Amino acid sequence: MISRTDLRGRTLSRRELLAALPRAEVDVEAATASVAPILADVRARGAEALRELAERFDGVRPEHLRVPAEQVAAAVDALDPVVREALEETIRRVRAVHAAQRPQDFTVELAPGAQVRQRWVPVRRVGLYVPGGLAVYPSSVVMNVVAAQEAGVRSLAVASPPQRDNGGLPDPVVLATCALLGVEEVFAVGGAQAVGMLAFGVDEGGAVLCEPVDVVTGPGNVYVAAAKRLVRGVVGIDAEAGPTEIAILADASADPVHVAADLISQAEHDPLAASVLVTDSLELADAVETELARRVPGTKHAERVRTALSGPQSAIVLVDDVEAGLAVVDAYAAEHLEIQTERAAELAERVTSAGAIFVGPFSPVSLGDYMSGSNHVLPTGGCAHFASGLGVHSFVKAVQVVEYDRAALGELADRIVALADAEDLPAHGEAVRARFDA
Repeated sequence: MISRTDLRGRTLSRRELLAALPRAEVDVEAATASVAPILADVRARGAEALRELAERFDGVRPEHLRVPAEQVAAAVDALDPVVREALEETIRRVRAVHAAQRPQDFTVELAPGAQVRQRWVPVRRVGLYVPGGLAVYPSSVVMNVVAAQEAGVRSLAVASPPQRDNGGLPDPVVLATCALLGVEEVFAVGGAQAVGMLAFGVDEGGAVLCEPVDVVTGPGNVYVAAAKRLVRGVVGIDAEAGPTEIAILADASADPVHVAADLISQAEHDPLAASVLVTDSLELADAVETELARRVPGTKHAERVRTALSGPQSAIVLVDDVEAGLAVVDAYAAEHLEIQTERAAELAERVTSAGAIFVGPFSPVSLGDYMSGSNHVLPTGGCAHFASGLGVHSFVKAVQVVEYDRAALGELADRIVALADAEDLPAHGEAVRARFDA
């Protein structure tokens, strides 16, 4: 069901190690050929294009592209009380963590009369995408919206695919979550066309249906990722999210039941989901394989899980020791990294590349998906080498404010002129001299 990659006894360069590790085969570039005409159609024809694309891709033609306020409110009233309580606790925890992420302004006095200040300013408006394909994700509403709200963003639009069995509206729990968060602008638009609507803005009947946003965030399939790639520069994006990933670094102390259950939990997302176990224990590897064979047939999405686990993106990677395993998971840079070893917390402090790290046997990725307080919108495909998960920082920008008085500028004038002349930009120096020529 799951392949093995044996790295024991091998000394690999960084390039060789990266080539040896499993990874989902996702060609975002190829998807852009299909997505570009969709974006162009949305930009040119607006609401009419959105309805036709919904009929084509979602099997339903929404009557209302913007969900009426009463439908959003009604979704809360119909929400299962147990689910509502869980969502409210999730919101509370995620809000507490993200409130602590707010960056601080600062002022630096470089000399008398010479000051540089930096202010963190929220973007004006954001578009938050919530998937609705193989599964629907009210938890993603929380992750996107709370981060933006805690950043101070004042204008939020949520887009999620229309559901044929919900009268062309997004999933009812998604709508209810929007209501719990106070989001009033919700659109029944999915896929690449939602990214186009948010990036370009859309009119309907001569009136504005959706104003363009400054930043588009949220996970999605390869077509959503391709659309985000194509609109980058028109708007900011969080990342080109690929299929979900879990890597587990485990030694002989790990419980194979926990490990197998966690590998299955991420494989459940998508046939392209990646589940990778890195271990120095052959006994654990054997026990996990046995446990997978026992558990997979009984899980609800068994075929999807089996496809993901048997794909080239998933494997059990055997290493000589935990130190070697640490090098492997750091090179892999997983979206989610679990550490189930002795001294797990110490090892976690040494990891430099992971979207989020889950320490010990009682911090499964499922906790982070819902209620840990961390954000579950995380970099995939190795992007954790240079990118962070979604957070307050995704929705703010730094603005530097420079304020010098005459004396402070005069003290630097000759040196500025010297540098300007060295770069053959004499007018730069003249702009300084002009303030003192009189």
